[in-house]
Amino acid sequence: MLNKSFKTGSTKSSAAKLVGSASVLAGLGAVAVYDLVQKRFGVLRNYPIIGHARYALLKIRPEIQQYFIERDWDGRPFDYTSRQLIYARARDEKGEASFGTLHDVTADGKEWFVHSMKPMDPPETVPKVRVGGDDCTQPYDMSLLNVSAMSFGSLSANAIQALNAGAAQGGFAHDTGEGGISPYHLSGGGDLIWELGTAYFGARTRDGNFDAEEFTDKSASDAVKAVSLKLSQGAKPGIGGVLPQGKISPEISRIRDVPMDEKCISPPYHREFSTPVELINFIATLRELSGGKPTGFKLCVTSRRDVLAICKAIREVGTAPDFIIVDGSEGGTGAAPVEYEDYVGMPLTQGLMTVHNALVGTGLRDKIRVGASGKVAEGSDVVRRLIQGADYVNSARAMMMALGCIQSLRCAENTCPVGVATQNPRLQRGLHVPTKTEHVYNYQRATVEEALRVMASMGVSSPSDLQPAMLRRNMSEGHSASYAELFDWLQPGQLLSQPPQAWLEDWQQADPHAFGYGSDAMEHDVSRH
Repeated sequence: MLNKSFKTGSTKSSAAKLVGSASVLAGLGAVAVYDLVQKRFGVLRNYPIIGHARYALLKIRPEIQQYFIERDWDGRPFDYTSRQLIYARARDEKGEASFGTLHDVTADGKEWFVHSMKPMDPPETVPKVRVGGDDCTQPYDMSLLNVSAMSFGSLSANAIQALNAGAAQGGFAHDTGEGGISPYHLSGGGDLIWELGTAYFGARTRDGNFDAEEFTDKSASDAVKAVSLKLSQGAKPGIGGVLPQGKISPEISRIRDVPMDEKCISPPYHREFSTPVELINFIATLRELSGGKPTGFKLCVTSRRDVLAICKAIREVGTAPDFIIVDGSEGGTGAAPVEYEDYVGMPLTQGLMTVHNALVGTGLRDKIRVGASGKVAEGSDVVRRLIQGADYVNSARAMMMALGCIQSLRCAENTCPVGVATQNPRLQRGLHVPTKTEHVYNYQRATVEEALRVMASMGVSSPSDLQPAMLRRNMSEGHSASYAELFDWLQPGQLLSQPPQAWLEDWQQADPHAFGYGSDAMEHDVSRH
Protein backbone atom coordinates (compact mmCIF):
# COMPACT_ATOMS: atom_id res chain seq x y z
CA MET A 1 0.00 0.00 0.00
CA LEU A 2 2.83 2.37 0.94
CA ASN A 3 4.69 1.59 -2.26
CA LYS A 4 1.53 2.19 -4.28
CA SER A 5 0.99 5.59 -2.62
CA PHE A 6 4.61 6.52 -3.27
CA LYS A 7 4.26 5.66 -6.94
CA THR A 8 1.05 7.65 -7.21
CA GLY A 9 2.68 10.71 -5.60
CA SER A 10 5.71 10.36 -7.80
CA THR A 11 3.51 10.20 -10.88
CA LYS A 12 1.62 13.32 -9.86
CA SER A 13 4.90 15.15 -9.17
CA SER A 14 6.25 14.20 -12.58
CA ALA A 15 3.05 15.36 -14.24
CA ALA A 16 3.24 18.69 -12.44
CA LYS A 17 6.81 19.15 -13.59
CA LEU A 18 5.81 18.38 -17.15
CA VAL A 19 2.98 20.89 -16.99
CA GLY A 20 5.31 23.51 -15.51
CA SER A 21 7.94 22.91 -18.15
CA ALA A 22 5.34 23.11 -20.87
CA SER A 23 4.10 26.44 -19.46
CA VAL A 24 7.63 27.83 -19.41
CA LEU A 25 8.28 26.68 -22.97
CA ALA A 26 4.98 28.12 -24.10
CA GLY A 27 5.84 31.43 -22.45
CA LEU A 28 9.26 31.53 -24.05
CA GLY A 29 7.71 30.61 -27.36
CA ALA A 30 5.26 33.50 -27.08
CA VAL A 31 8.12 35.89 -26.26
CA ALA A 32 10.11 34.56 -29.22
CA VAL A 33 7.19 35.06 -31.59
CA TYR A 34 6.65 38.58 -30.32
CA ASP A 35 10.35 39.39 -30.66
CA LEU A 36 10.40 38.13 -34.23
CA VAL A 37 7.41 40.18 -35.38
CA GLN A 38 8.00 43.42 -33.47
CA LYS A 39 9.71 46.18 -35.45
CA ARG A 40 11.15 48.45 -32.75
CA PHE A 41 14.28 46.56 -31.65
CA GLY A 42 16.60 45.04 -34.24
CA VAL A 43 18.51 43.03 -31.65
CA LEU A 44 15.36 41.19 -30.56
CA ARG A 45 14.22 40.51 -34.14
CA ASN A 46 17.55 38.82 -34.88
CA TYR A 47 18.15 37.29 -31.45
CA PRO A 48 14.78 36.55 -29.84
CA ILE A 49 14.75 35.80 -26.13
CA ILE A 50 18.52 35.97 -25.56
CA GLY A 51 18.55 39.55 -26.85
CA HIS A 52 16.71 40.60 -23.68
CA ALA A 53 19.93 40.00 -21.76
CA ARG A 54 21.40 43.10 -23.40
CA TYR A 55 18.59 45.33 -22.16
CA ALA A 56 18.74 43.80 -18.68
CA LEU A 57 22.44 44.62 -18.47
CA LEU A 58 21.84 48.16 -19.76
CA LYS A 59 19.25 48.62 -17.02
CA ILE A 60 21.82 48.01 -14.30
CA ARG A 61 24.72 49.64 -16.13
CA PRO A 62 24.86 52.70 -13.78
CA GLU A 63 25.11 50.40 -10.76
CA ILE A 64 27.81 48.26 -12.38
CA GLN A 65 29.73 51.39 -13.33
CA GLN A 66 29.47 52.92 -9.86
CA TYR A 67 30.15 49.82 -7.77
CA PHE A 68 32.69 47.90 -9.82
CA ILE A 69 34.36 50.04 -12.49
CA GLU A 70 34.80 53.71 -11.59
CA ARG A 71 37.82 54.68 -9.54
CA ASP A 72 37.55 56.72 -6.35
CA TRP A 73 38.43 59.98 -8.08
CA ASP A 74 36.83 59.89 -11.53
CA GLY A 75 33.09 59.31 -11.03
CA ARG A 76 30.59 61.82 -12.42
CA PRO A 77 28.90 64.09 -11.51
CA PHE A 78 30.40 63.49 -8.04
CA ASP A 79 33.24 61.05 -7.54
CA TYR A 80 33.25 58.30 -4.91
CA THR A 81 35.60 60.18 -2.59
CA SER A 82 33.36 63.25 -2.49
CA ARG A 83 30.24 61.16 -1.95
CA GLN A 84 31.81 59.24 0.92
CA LEU A 85 32.97 62.50 2.52
CA ILE A 86 29.42 63.89 2.40
CA TYR A 87 27.99 60.69 3.91
CA ALA A 88 30.59 60.69 6.69
CA ARG A 89 29.95 64.29 7.62
CA ALA A 90 26.19 63.75 7.50
CA ARG A 91 26.57 60.91 10.00
CA ASP A 92 28.91 63.06 12.12
CA GLU A 93 31.80 60.70 11.47
CA LYS A 94 35.40 61.55 10.74
CA GLY A 95 36.08 62.70 7.20
CA GLU A 96 39.82 62.17 7.25
CA ALA A 97 41.65 60.04 4.66
CA SER A 98 44.76 57.91 5.11
CA PHE A 99 47.98 57.45 3.17
CA GLY A 100 47.86 60.62 1.10
CA THR A 101 45.82 62.18 -1.68
CA LEU A 102 44.45 60.23 -4.64
CA HIS A 103 44.69 63.34 -6.84
CA ASP A 104 47.53 63.92 -9.26
CA VAL A 105 48.79 67.12 -7.65
CA THR A 106 51.01 67.90 -10.65
CA ALA A 107 48.26 67.61 -13.28
CA ASP A 108 47.53 70.57 -15.54
CA GLY A 109 44.51 72.46 -14.23
CA LYS A 110 44.85 71.20 -10.67
CA GLU A 111 44.03 74.05 -8.26
CA TRP A 112 45.36 74.52 -4.76
CA PHE A 113 45.33 77.02 -1.90
CA VAL A 114 48.32 78.98 -0.65
CA HIS A 115 48.71 78.23 3.03
CA SER A 116 50.31 80.65 5.48
CA MET A 117 53.58 80.29 7.37
CA LYS A 118 51.60 81.83 10.22
CA PRO A 119 48.27 80.01 10.31
CA MET A 120 45.50 81.06 12.65
CA ASP A 121 42.84 79.45 14.79
CA PRO A 122 39.41 79.31 13.12
CA PRO A 123 37.00 81.97 14.43
CA GLU A 124 34.98 80.95 17.47
CA THR A 125 31.84 82.45 15.94
CA VAL A 126 30.80 81.26 12.50
CA PRO A 127 30.59 84.36 10.26
CA LYS A 128 27.42 85.22 8.38
CA VAL A 129 26.71 87.56 5.48
CA ARG A 130 24.32 90.48 5.86
CA VAL A 131 22.05 90.53 2.79
CA GLY A 132 20.09 93.72 2.24
CA GLY A 133 20.98 96.92 0.41
CA ASP A 134 19.96 100.54 0.76
CA ASP A 135 16.30 99.92 -0.10
CA CYS A 136 15.88 96.81 2.05
CA THR A 137 14.20 97.27 5.43
CA GLN A 138 14.39 93.64 6.61
CA PRO A 139 17.98 92.46 5.95
CA TYR A 140 18.87 88.81 6.50
CA ASP A 141 22.06 87.24 7.82
CA MET A 142 22.93 84.48 5.35
CA SER A 143 25.05 81.45 6.22
CA LEU A 144 28.16 80.67 4.19
CA LEU A 145 26.46 77.42 3.02
CA ASN A 146 22.74 77.05 2.35
CA VAL A 147 20.26 74.70 0.70
CA SER A 148 19.98 75.53 -2.99
CA ALA A 149 16.73 75.62 -4.97
CA MET A 150 14.84 72.30 -5.02
CA SER A 151 11.06 72.20 -5.43
CA PHE A 152 8.46 70.02 -3.78
CA GLY A 153 7.38 67.77 -6.62
CA SER A 154 10.93 67.26 -7.76
CA LEU A 155 11.82 66.22 -4.22
CA SER A 156 9.58 64.21 -1.94
CA ALA A 157 7.62 65.62 0.97
CA ASN A 158 9.91 63.81 3.41
CA ALA A 159 13.01 65.24 1.75
CA ILE A 160 11.68 68.81 1.90
CA GLN A 161 10.71 68.40 5.55
CA ALA A 162 14.15 67.10 6.51
CA LEU A 163 15.94 69.87 4.61
CA ASN A 164 13.83 72.55 6.28
CA ALA A 165 14.16 71.14 9.76
CA GLY A 166 17.92 70.76 9.26
CA ALA A 167 18.13 74.39 8.13
CA ALA A 168 16.23 75.46 11.26
CA GLN A 169 18.55 73.47 13.50
CA GLY A 170 21.69 74.84 11.84
CA GLY A 171 20.55 78.40 11.23
CA PHE A 172 21.00 78.39 7.46
CA ALA A 173 18.61 79.18 4.60
CA HIS A 174 16.45 76.83 2.54
CA ASP A 175 15.59 77.86 -1.04
CA THR A 176 12.12 76.64 -2.02
CA GLY A 177 12.83 76.12 -5.69
CA GLU A 178 10.38 77.50 -8.23
CA GLY A 179 7.60 75.04 -7.33
CA GLY A 180 6.14 77.29 -4.64
CA ILE A 181 5.93 77.21 -0.86
CA SER A 182 4.50 73.88 0.27
CA PRO A 183 3.38 72.89 3.79
CA TYR A 184 6.54 70.78 3.94
CA HIS A 185 8.69 73.90 3.52
CA LEU A 186 6.98 75.34 6.58
CA SER A 187 6.94 72.24 8.74
CA GLY A 188 10.43 72.48 10.18
CA GLY A 189 10.61 76.17 11.03
CA GLY A 190 13.59 76.87 8.76
CA ASP A 191 14.32 80.18 7.02
CA LEU A 192 13.01 80.22 3.45
CA ILE A 193 14.26 81.91 0.32
CA TRP A 194 11.16 81.97 -1.87
CA GLU A 195 12.11 81.40 -5.49
CA LEU A 196 9.83 82.66 -8.25
CA GLY A 197 10.35 81.23 -11.72
CA THR A 198 8.87 82.09 -15.08
CA ALA A 199 5.56 80.38 -14.21
CA TYR A 200 5.21 82.31 -10.90
CA PHE A 201 4.08 79.15 -9.09
CA GLY A 202 2.31 80.03 -5.87
CA ALA A 203 1.74 83.63 -6.95
CA ARG A 204 0.10 83.38 -10.35
CA THR A 205 -3.20 84.15 -11.98
CA ARG A 206 -5.26 81.56 -13.81
CA ASP A 207 -3.63 82.51 -17.11
CA GLY A 208 -0.09 82.33 -15.72
CA ASN A 209 0.66 85.99 -15.01
CA PHE A 210 2.13 87.30 -11.78
CA ASP A 211 -0.43 87.74 -8.98
CA ALA A 212 0.73 90.68 -6.87
CA GLU A 213 -1.95 90.23 -4.21
CA GLU A 214 -1.17 86.57 -3.59
CA PHE A 215 2.55 87.29 -3.59
CA THR A 216 2.10 90.04 -1.01
CA ASP A 217 0.11 87.74 1.24
CA LYS A 218 2.54 84.80 1.08
CA SER A 219 5.77 86.82 1.22
CA ALA A 220 4.57 88.38 4.48
CA SER A 221 5.10 85.04 6.22
CA ASP A 222 7.76 85.16 8.93
CA ALA A 223 9.31 82.05 7.37
CA VAL A 224 10.12 83.91 4.14
CA LYS A 225 13.36 85.80 4.68
CA ALA A 226 14.12 86.75 1.07
CA VAL A 227 12.74 86.48 -2.47
CA SER A 228 14.76 85.16 -5.42
CA LEU A 229 13.62 85.69 -9.01
CA LYS A 230 14.87 82.84 -11.20
CA LEU A 231 15.99 84.04 -14.62
CA SER A 232 17.70 80.80 -15.61
CA GLN A 233 19.01 77.54 -14.19
CA GLY A 234 22.56 76.35 -14.69
CA ALA A 235 21.77 72.87 -15.99
CA LYS A 236 19.18 74.06 -18.51
CA PRO A 237 19.38 77.80 -19.16
CA GLY A 238 17.08 79.24 -21.78
CA ILE A 239 14.23 76.71 -21.57
CA GLY A 240 11.16 76.27 -19.43
CA GLY A 241 9.44 73.04 -18.52
CA VAL A 242 6.24 71.02 -18.76
CA LEU A 243 4.40 69.41 -15.85
CA PRO A 244 2.18 66.70 -17.43
CA GLN A 245 -1.47 66.71 -16.45
CA GLY A 246 -1.15 63.22 -14.99
CA LYS A 247 1.40 64.42 -12.43
CA ILE A 248 -0.71 67.31 -11.16
CA SER A 249 -2.20 66.02 -7.93
CA PRO A 250 -4.72 68.06 -5.91
CA GLU A 251 -1.84 68.99 -3.60
CA ILE A 252 0.45 70.14 -6.43
CA SER A 253 -2.45 72.03 -8.01
CA ARG A 254 -3.10 73.90 -4.79
CA ILE A 255 0.55 74.72 -4.04
CA ARG A 256 1.45 75.83 -7.56
CA ASP A 257 -1.85 77.52 -8.44
CA VAL A 258 -2.27 75.40 -11.56
CA PRO A 259 -5.42 73.65 -12.86
CA MET A 260 -5.63 69.87 -12.76
CA ASP A 261 -7.37 69.49 -16.12
CA GLU A 262 -4.45 70.56 -18.32
CA LYS A 263 -0.68 70.28 -18.48
CA CYS A 264 1.25 73.15 -16.93
CA ILE A 265 3.87 74.87 -19.08
CA SER A 266 6.68 76.96 -17.61
CA PRO A 267 7.74 79.36 -20.36
CA PRO A 268 11.42 80.06 -21.03
CA TYR A 269 10.90 83.77 -20.41
CA HIS A 270 9.26 86.07 -17.84
CA ARG A 271 6.05 87.85 -18.82
CA GLU A 272 6.57 90.72 -16.38
CA PHE A 273 9.70 92.15 -18.01
CA SER A 274 11.78 91.89 -21.18
CA THR A 275 14.65 94.37 -20.71
CA PRO A 276 17.30 94.94 -18.01
CA VAL A 277 15.58 98.12 -16.83
CA GLU A 278 12.24 96.32 -16.55
CA LEU A 279 13.94 93.51 -14.63
CA ILE A 280 15.36 95.92 -12.04
CA ASN A 281 12.01 97.69 -11.72
CA PHE A 282 10.23 94.37 -11.19
CA ILE A 283 12.71 93.37 -8.48
CA ALA A 284 12.07 96.70 -6.77
CA THR A 285 8.33 95.97 -6.96
CA LEU A 286 8.79 92.53 -5.40
CA ARG A 287 10.83 94.03 -2.57
CA GLU A 288 8.14 96.62 -1.89
CA LEU A 289 5.33 94.04 -1.99
CA SER A 290 7.25 91.76 0.40
CA GLY A 291 7.54 94.51 2.98
CA GLY A 292 11.17 95.36 2.29
CA LYS A 293 12.68 91.87 2.42
CA PRO A 294 15.90 91.17 0.49
CA THR A 295 15.08 90.56 -3.16
CA GLY A 296 17.39 89.49 -5.95
CA PHE A 297 17.71 87.13 -8.87
CA LYS A 298 19.40 83.90 -9.93
CA LEU A 299 20.91 83.29 -13.35
CA CYS A 300 23.28 81.15 -15.31
CA VAL A 301 25.46 83.80 -16.93
CA THR A 302 24.94 84.19 -20.67
CA SER A 303 27.41 86.83 -21.81
CA ARG A 304 29.42 89.59 -20.23
CA ARG A 305 27.43 92.06 -22.31
CA ASP A 306 24.14 91.06 -20.63
CA VAL A 307 25.66 91.28 -17.16
CA LEU A 308 26.95 94.77 -17.93
CA ALA A 309 23.54 95.73 -19.35
CA ILE A 310 22.00 94.79 -15.99
CA CYS A 311 24.64 96.87 -14.17
CA LYS A 312 23.83 99.86 -16.38
CA ALA A 313 20.12 99.33 -15.69
CA ILE A 314 20.76 99.34 -11.94
CA ARG A 315 22.52 102.66 -12.20
CA GLU A 316 19.83 104.09 -14.47
CA VAL A 317 16.89 103.01 -12.29
CA GLY A 318 18.62 104.03 -9.08
CA THR A 319 17.91 100.88 -7.06
CA ALA A 320 19.80 97.61 -6.86
CA PRO A 321 18.87 94.00 -6.20
CA ASP A 322 19.99 92.92 -2.76
CA PHE A 323 21.70 89.80 -4.10
CA ILE A 324 22.57 87.94 -7.28
CA ILE A 325 22.93 84.16 -7.28
CA VAL A 326 25.22 82.83 -10.01
CA ASP A 327 24.43 79.28 -11.12
CA GLY A 328 26.97 77.33 -13.16
CA SER A 329 26.37 75.10 -16.16
CA GLU A 330 27.71 72.20 -14.07
CA GLY A 331 24.68 72.53 -11.79
CA GLY A 332 22.19 69.71 -11.39
CA THR A 333 18.56 69.17 -12.32
CA GLY A 334 15.95 66.45 -12.21
CA ALA A 335 15.77 66.32 -15.99
CA ALA A 336 17.05 68.33 -18.94
CA PRO A 337 17.94 67.75 -22.60
CA VAL A 338 21.51 66.48 -22.91
CA GLU A 339 22.34 69.28 -25.35
CA TYR A 340 21.52 71.83 -22.64
CA GLU A 341 23.31 70.01 -19.83
CA ASP A 342 26.47 69.60 -21.91
CA TYR A 343 26.67 72.67 -24.16
CA VAL A 344 24.56 75.61 -22.97
CA GLY A 345 25.53 78.08 -20.25
CA MET A 346 28.69 79.43 -18.66
CA PRO A 347 30.62 77.38 -16.06
CA LEU A 348 30.37 78.70 -12.51
CA THR A 349 33.98 79.89 -12.26
CA GLN A 350 33.69 82.12 -15.33
CA GLY A 351 30.19 83.28 -14.53
CA LEU A 352 31.01 84.12 -10.94
CA MET A 353 34.10 86.16 -11.80
CA THR A 354 32.18 87.92 -14.58
CA VAL A 355 29.42 89.07 -12.23
CA HIS A 356 31.84 90.00 -9.44
CA ASN A 357 34.07 92.08 -11.73
CA ALA A 358 31.12 93.74 -13.47
CA LEU A 359 29.72 94.86 -10.12
CA VAL A 360 33.12 96.07 -8.95
CA GLY A 361 33.80 97.90 -12.20
CA THR A 362 30.46 99.72 -12.05
CA GLY A 363 30.79 100.68 -8.38
CA LEU A 364 27.96 98.38 -7.26
CA ARG A 365 29.74 95.54 -5.50
CA ASP A 366 29.34 96.92 -1.97
CA LYS A 367 25.56 97.20 -2.47
CA ILE A 368 24.92 93.68 -3.77
CA ARG A 369 25.76 90.30 -2.24
CA VAL A 370 26.74 87.47 -4.59
CA GLY A 371 25.81 83.84 -4.05
CA ALA A 372 27.24 80.87 -5.96
CA SER A 373 25.57 77.56 -6.73
CA GLY A 374 26.67 74.67 -8.89
CA LYS A 375 28.46 71.51 -7.67
CA VAL A 376 29.38 72.73 -4.20
CA ALA A 377 30.10 69.82 -1.86
CA GLU A 378 33.25 70.23 0.25
CA GLY A 379 34.78 72.94 2.40
CA SER A 380 37.34 73.53 -0.34
CA ASP A 381 34.50 74.32 -2.76
CA VAL A 382 33.22 76.98 -0.38
CA VAL A 383 36.64 78.62 -0.09
CA ARG A 384 37.28 78.47 -3.85
CA ARG A 385 34.00 80.20 -4.65
CA LEU A 386 34.59 82.90 -2.05
CA ILE A 387 37.96 83.65 -3.63
CA GLN A 388 36.35 83.79 -7.07
CA GLY A 389 33.91 86.48 -5.97
CA ALA A 390 31.06 84.97 -3.96
CA ASP A 391 29.89 86.08 -0.53
CA TYR A 392 28.14 82.77 0.20
CA VAL A 393 27.31 79.49 -1.55
CA ASN A 394 24.29 77.26 -2.04
CA SER A 395 24.30 73.49 -2.53
CA ALA A 396 21.61 71.15 -3.87
CA ARG A 397 23.01 67.75 -4.80
CA ALA A 398 25.32 67.53 -1.78
CA MET A 399 22.33 68.27 0.44
CA MET A 400 20.47 65.47 -1.35
CA MET A 401 23.37 63.14 -0.55
CA ALA A 402 23.16 64.21 3.09
CA LEU A 403 19.56 62.99 2.87
CA GLY A 404 20.80 59.65 1.55
CA CYS A 405 20.97 60.14 -2.24
CA ILE A 406 23.22 57.44 -3.76
CA GLN A 407 23.60 59.12 -7.18
CA SER A 408 21.51 56.47 -8.91
CA LEU A 409 20.74 59.03 -11.67
CA ARG A 410 16.99 58.29 -11.61
CA CYS A 411 15.67 61.66 -10.47
CA ALA A 412 13.34 61.99 -13.47
CA GLU A 413 11.90 58.47 -13.26
CA ASN A 414 10.04 58.71 -9.93
CA THR A 415 11.94 55.59 -8.81
CA CYS A 416 14.53 57.12 -6.46
CA PRO A 417 15.56 54.12 -4.32
CA VAL A 418 16.11 56.17 -1.15
CA GLY A 419 12.97 58.34 -1.24
CA VAL A 420 14.61 61.70 -2.03
CA ALA A 421 13.46 62.46 -5.59
CA THR A 422 10.18 60.60 -5.83
CA GLN A 423 6.47 61.05 -5.15
CA ASN A 424 5.97 57.30 -4.63
CA PRO A 425 4.68 56.89 -1.03
CA ARG A 426 6.33 53.49 -0.66
CA LEU A 427 9.75 54.81 -1.68
CA GLN A 428 9.36 58.01 0.37
CA ARG A 429 8.99 55.84 3.44
CA GLY A 430 12.69 55.00 3.18
CA LEU A 431 13.57 58.57 4.15
CA HIS A 432 13.16 58.90 7.93
CA VAL A 433 12.67 62.61 8.53
CA PRO A 434 14.12 62.97 12.08
CA THR A 435 17.26 61.01 11.16
CA LYS A 436 17.85 62.86 7.90
CA THR A 437 17.18 66.21 9.59
CA GLU A 438 20.16 65.50 11.81
CA HIS A 439 22.22 64.44 8.79
CA VAL A 440 21.51 67.67 6.91
CA TYR A 441 22.44 69.70 9.98
CA ASN A 442 25.64 67.68 10.56
CA TYR A 443 26.75 67.98 6.93
CA GLN A 444 26.29 71.73 6.72
CA ARG A 445 27.96 72.39 10.06
CA ALA A 446 30.97 70.17 9.35
CA THR A 447 31.47 71.57 5.84
CA VAL A 448 31.43 75.18 7.04
CA GLU A 449 33.80 74.27 9.88
CA GLU A 450 36.24 72.73 7.40
CA ALA A 451 35.98 75.78 5.13
CA LEU A 452 36.84 78.04 8.05
CA ARG A 453 39.73 75.77 9.05
CA VAL A 454 41.14 75.94 5.50
CA MET A 455 40.87 79.74 5.61
CA ALA A 456 42.65 79.79 8.96
CA SER A 457 45.45 77.68 7.45
CA MET A 458 45.73 80.38 4.81
CA GLY A 459 46.17 83.00 7.53
CA VAL A 460 42.64 84.38 7.07
CA SER A 461 40.20 85.05 9.90
CA SER A 462 37.31 86.34 7.76
CA PRO A 463 36.04 85.40 4.29
CA SER A 464 36.38 89.06 3.28
CA ASP A 465 40.18 88.74 3.67
CA LEU A 466 40.49 86.09 0.94
CA GLN A 467 42.38 87.26 -2.15
CA PRO A 468 42.77 85.90 -5.73
CA ALA A 469 46.49 85.39 -5.08
CA MET A 470 45.61 82.68 -2.55
CA LEU A 471 44.28 80.28 -5.21
CA ARG A 472 46.71 78.84 -7.75
CA ARG A 473 46.35 76.62 -10.81
CA ASN A 474 48.91 74.29 -12.37
CA MET A 475 49.59 75.46 -15.91
CA SER A 476 52.21 72.85 -16.84
CA GLU A 477 54.76 70.62 -15.17
CA GLY A 478 56.67 72.78 -12.72
CA HIS A 479 54.68 75.96 -13.36
CA SER A 480 51.60 77.39 -11.68
CA ALA A 481 49.94 80.79 -11.57
CA SER A 482 47.59 82.46 -9.13
CA TYR A 483 44.12 83.74 -9.94
CA ALA A 484 45.53 87.23 -9.52
CA GLU A 485 47.89 86.53 -12.43
CA LEU A 486 45.54 84.48 -14.60
CA PHE A 487 42.57 86.84 -14.67
CA ASP A 488 41.89 90.55 -14.87
CA TRP A 489 40.35 91.98 -11.70
CA LEU A 490 38.69 95.36 -12.10
CA GLN A 491 39.08 98.22 -9.66
CA PRO A 492 36.02 99.89 -8.06
CA GLY A 493 34.33 102.11 -10.65
CA GLN A 494 36.91 101.37 -13.34
CA LEU A 495 34.33 100.77 -16.08
CA LEU A 496 32.78 104.16 -15.38
CA SER A 497 36.02 106.07 -15.78
CA GLN A 498 38.51 104.14 -17.89
CA PRO A 499 37.34 100.70 -19.10
CA PRO A 500 40.22 98.31 -19.83
CA GLN A 501 40.59 97.25 -23.44
CA ALA A 502 39.44 93.70 -22.72
CA TRP A 503 36.09 95.00 -21.44
CA LEU A 504 35.67 98.03 -23.67
CA GLU A 505 33.60 96.55 -26.52
CA ASP A 506 31.18 94.73 -24.21
CA TRP A 507 30.83 97.83 -22.05
CA GLN A 508 30.08 100.06 -25.01
CA GLN A 509 27.55 97.65 -26.51
CA ALA A 510 25.77 96.74 -23.26
CA ASP A 511 22.29 98.25 -23.44
CA PRO A 512 20.12 98.68 -20.31
CA HIS A 513 17.04 98.59 -22.56
CA ALA A 514 17.75 95.34 -24.43
CA PHE A 515 19.16 91.90 -23.63
CA GLY A 516 21.52 89.86 -25.74
CA TYR A 517 22.56 89.61 -29.36
CA GLY A 518 19.14 88.76 -30.77
CA SER A 519 16.88 90.66 -33.15
CA ASP A 520 15.26 92.71 -30.37
CA ALA A 521 18.64 93.99 -29.21
CA MET A 522 19.74 94.82 -32.75
CA GLU A 523 16.47 96.58 -33.54
CA HIS A 524 16.82 98.67 -30.41
CA ASP A 525 20.42 99.47 -31.28
CA VAL A 526 19.37 100.62 -34.78
CA SER A 527 16.52 102.74 -33.38
CA ARG A 528 18.94 104.63 -31.15
CA HIS A 529 20.93 105.71 -34.21
